[in-house]
Amino acid sequence: MPSPTRERSKGETGQAEETNERGSGGRLVCALEMEMINRSLQGDSKVDYGNCDGLINRNGGDSAEVSVPLTLSGKRTAHMEGDNLHRLRGRNVLLEDKKRLCALALGTALLGILLMIIHAEICPFVYKPGSNIALIINCSISLSTGCLLVLIIAFHYKDIRLFITDHNQVDWRIAMTSHRVLVITMELLVCVIHPVGTYWGSGLHVNSSSSAPLCFSSNHGGALMDIELLLSVLMFLRLYLVHRAILLHSKVLLSASYRSIGSLNNINFTFRFVLKVLMNKYPARTLLVFILFFWLTASWMLTLCERKTQEPTGHMDTALWLIAITFLTVGYGDVAPKTSCGRVVCLLSGVMGVACTAMLVAVVTKMLALNKGEKHVHFFMLDIQISKRIRHAAANVLRECWLLHRTNLTKGNRGEQRRHQRYLLEAIRVFRHLRLKQRKLRDYVSEMVDLPKMQMIMCDLSANWNNSYREMEQRILSMEHKLDELSRCFQQTSELLSQVLRQRNLEISIHESETVNPLHPELLQTLNMLNHLEDWHTS
Repeated sequence: MPSPTRERSKGETGQAEETNERGSGGRLVCALEMEMINRSLQGDSKVDYGNCDGLINRNGGDSAEVSVPLTLSGKRTAHMEGDNLHRLRGRNVLLEDKKRLCALALGTALLGILLMIIHAEICPFVYKPGSNIALIINCSISLSTGCLLVLIIAFHYKDIRLFITDHNQVDWRIAMTSHRVLVITMELLVCVIHPVGTYWGSGLHVNSSSSAPLCFSSNHGGALMDIELLLSVLMFLRLYLVHRAILLHSKVLLSASYRSIGSLNNINFTFRFVLKVLMNKYPARTLLVFILFFWLTASWMLTLCERKTQEPTGHMDTALWLIAITFLTVGYGDVAPKTSCGRVVCLLSGVMGVACTAMLVAVVTKMLALNKGEKHVHFFMLDIQISKRIRHAAANVLRECWLLHRTNLTKGNRGEQRRHQRYLLEAIRVFRHLRLKQRKLRDYVSEMVDLPKMQMIMCDLSANWNNSYREMEQRILSMEHKLDELSRCFQQTSELLSQVLRQRNLEISIHESETVNPLHPELLQTLNMLNHLEDWHTS
């Protein structure tokens, strides 16, 4: 009867073999998937090439494709290839749908903001608040908000389906993490903000002293008007969709080479990475577009916040001036915001101005900096010029020494002697200063590490070390062969010596036997005589 320990060990061995079979099957699926990508989706940049490892980990070896034997090449293998190819094509379609939905959502958000700006600017001049045109524009804003919410929900629905496809048809509730739910909720709350148009059926309130009158009800208090202004300003939060559109439509994300190399180096293709690439390739253009867009947006928001006051900040030109001097952190003090909303806008403008100024300084510094070749040429010419000046300074020192020596020999005027001494000390000081300047320049040049040159030097050193190592190995092998030969020679010599010694001993023993045998009878007679004498003596 087998023991439980043996049965347990057999069971564990079976489980290990099953796991190995599953792992090999998972690798087969990954290889087939990459083969299908190379054959059927050539050059398609929207396919994720980094999901083969995740396929084995997600399945755990329990999928039907893993159970296909490696030796079978028939309907099962063709069916498995078809399923994987269908899944990859479905993933490609989902990525295209996400791009299209993101573009539509951004367009809808911009349309709602544009309608809100048009309504705030032309309402008191073109139509009355209670007119049909005002009702149509407000309904259009609400309709665009509803469409935006639908597009946001559809975008996240496609994102969840993409997650399910990437993780081999898992339950959709697994994708609904707390972070995803929080993000969806925050996006819906941001996109639902818009002016509700509570002044539709009210009359027009116009302040004759204000250059930009507001379109609000005279029957409602100032709190409701502040709420309307706040909702209008907060509609600009919908512009967060810009970074998502830039990410999904960027050439960095759509390039297969970028994605392949990034997956090998564990690089996440986020908006931060895309922004770094844009700032590296087009720094001036990116900063200029951002600064102009922020300047115009913040200026209009400031006019919207300051319209209910009778201050000049309600004018667009004054708002542009105030935002500009706040953005540049100048602050002349000739104009200032009066409302809390205007102060907040100016505060954000100052913060963004400091950040943009820092980025602008970095961009200008990078543009003005010398490249590697220019630095080499510049420092080489500086070294030549300093060397010439050092030679001239040394010649001046020698000349002043000779003049001072001649003055001392001729015993001339004391004033002339002091003058030559003064010139000599000045020439020595200039010479030392130039030598110090040359030393500093060469130290700075030596600190400039030429990475390609260092790499070539290290490659040469590595090649030389490898050649020396191979030569040493060959020498060691030759020494081993020679030692083996010496050991064989010593062994043969010892065998020959032992044979010679045995033969010599044999000859010596034979010779001794021949010399001892003739004396043996005489010794016996002598012994017999001695015995007789001893017996006679005792008797």
